[in-house]
Amino acid sequence: MVGLMRLKRLTTISVVSVASLWAIDHHSEANSLWSSFRAVRFWRAASAAISVSIGYLSSPTVTNDSSDNEKAARSELHHRSAIRLRDMCSKNGGLFIKAGQIIASMDYLFPHEYVEVFKLFHSDAPKSPLKQLKLVMTKELREDVQDLIEHFESEPLGAASLAQCHKVLLKDGRTVAMKIQHPNVKVTSGADVKTIEFLVHSASWLFPNFRFDWLVKEIKHNLPKELDFIQEAQNMEKFSKLFSKFSFIKAPVVYWDLTSSSVLTMEFCEGGKINDFDYMKKRNINGSEISWKLGRLYSEMIFVLGFIHCDPHPGNVLVRKDDNKETEIIMLDHGLYTQLTDQFRLTYCHLWQGLLNGDTEVVKKSCQALNAGELYPLLASMVSARLWDSIADAKVSKGPPSSTEVSSLHSNCL
Repeated sequence: MVGLMRLKRLTTISVVSVASLWAIDHHSEANSLWSSFRAVRFWRAASAAISVSIGYLSSPTVTNDSSDNEKAARSELHHRSAIRLRDMCSKNGGLFIKAGQIIASMDYLFPHEYVEVFKLFHSDAPKSPLKQLKLVMTKELREDVQDLIEHFESEPLGAASLAQCHKVLLKDGRTVAMKIQHPNVKVTSGADVKTIEFLVHSASWLFPNFRFDWLVKEIKHNLPKELDFIQEAQNMEKFSKLFSKFSFIKAPVVYWDLTSSSVLTMEFCEGGKINDFDYMKKRNINGSEISWKLGRLYSEMIFVLGFIHCDPHPGNVLVRKDDNKETEIIMLDHGLYTQLTDQFRLTYCHLWQGLLNGDTEVVKKSCQALNAGELYPLLASMVSARLWDSIADAKVSKGPPSSTEVSSLHSNCL
């Protein structure tokens, strides 16, 4: 009888404890103290991964020959799973938001349901409270915030995975943009990398076709660079110098007196996001002109200089009319660049010449020189976003793909 009473008490305590932990987690924010605990972050990520895995393991495989109902069911599963993972990433914040942004940028690798769901992170990542951000500023700049700032706008200009940016009026009269790291991001990032690595390896074991180990390697390699705002400021100045010949391209000026490894202070630049078509229409900004100018910029980056801005999502590219009423593009977030070797750059030039001319032999040799091996048709399709048959028929230079080709690309590659 005593043993049964103890078992009931233990069961009650366990249920209450689990319910309490769930309630705490349900109401906690991404940048709260609770969310900084490694065990909590791992538990959230593992729970979401297990839930999603069970969904896919218990559903039938879908092929091109599957019925419309089966394809619709798979699409719904993709959508439901993407929301489950996105909600987990929102709770954990930091590196998990970065992972979500990567997914949103890879429409050639992930189902469109995932891409659409995770696009939210390009404009609406979790925000840190102002009180916490001001503590980071005081620690980093070694000055009382009240002595520096006249007015601090509470609503951020943008919130990202590792930091958020605010418009600030300084005591000396300068209006600046201050990019401030989330308080716990450096503390949690190391453990988060290990968690993501573990989950990706586990997913690869469960689903042999799920091979994203390379993505973990990229994150591990790039994270220290993105957490160092001194390096970002140096990249910003290098960008301005290298591309100064383009009068239509601008990067904000860095204010070094108020910049550290976790706080970046720069010129405040007005502008609308490159996908804000209402903003562009009201200001008579021509979308085709913007596309041409961005193409010119990235052609210079890739084919001439080999110095490439690696995060050009819509939240990082602004457009506006300058003082001379000319259309100007403002590039933000210079934390991550890659420097191509001359050999890679030249090989990539040859690849694109082959793609545009429909020369499959040049395309094959170039792709194989880039270590694609016998998967050269896949690499060519990924680079050009065209089917191999279209490449062979020299259709790449003749116009955009048809809706049928786009649909076929998604079904074959995803």
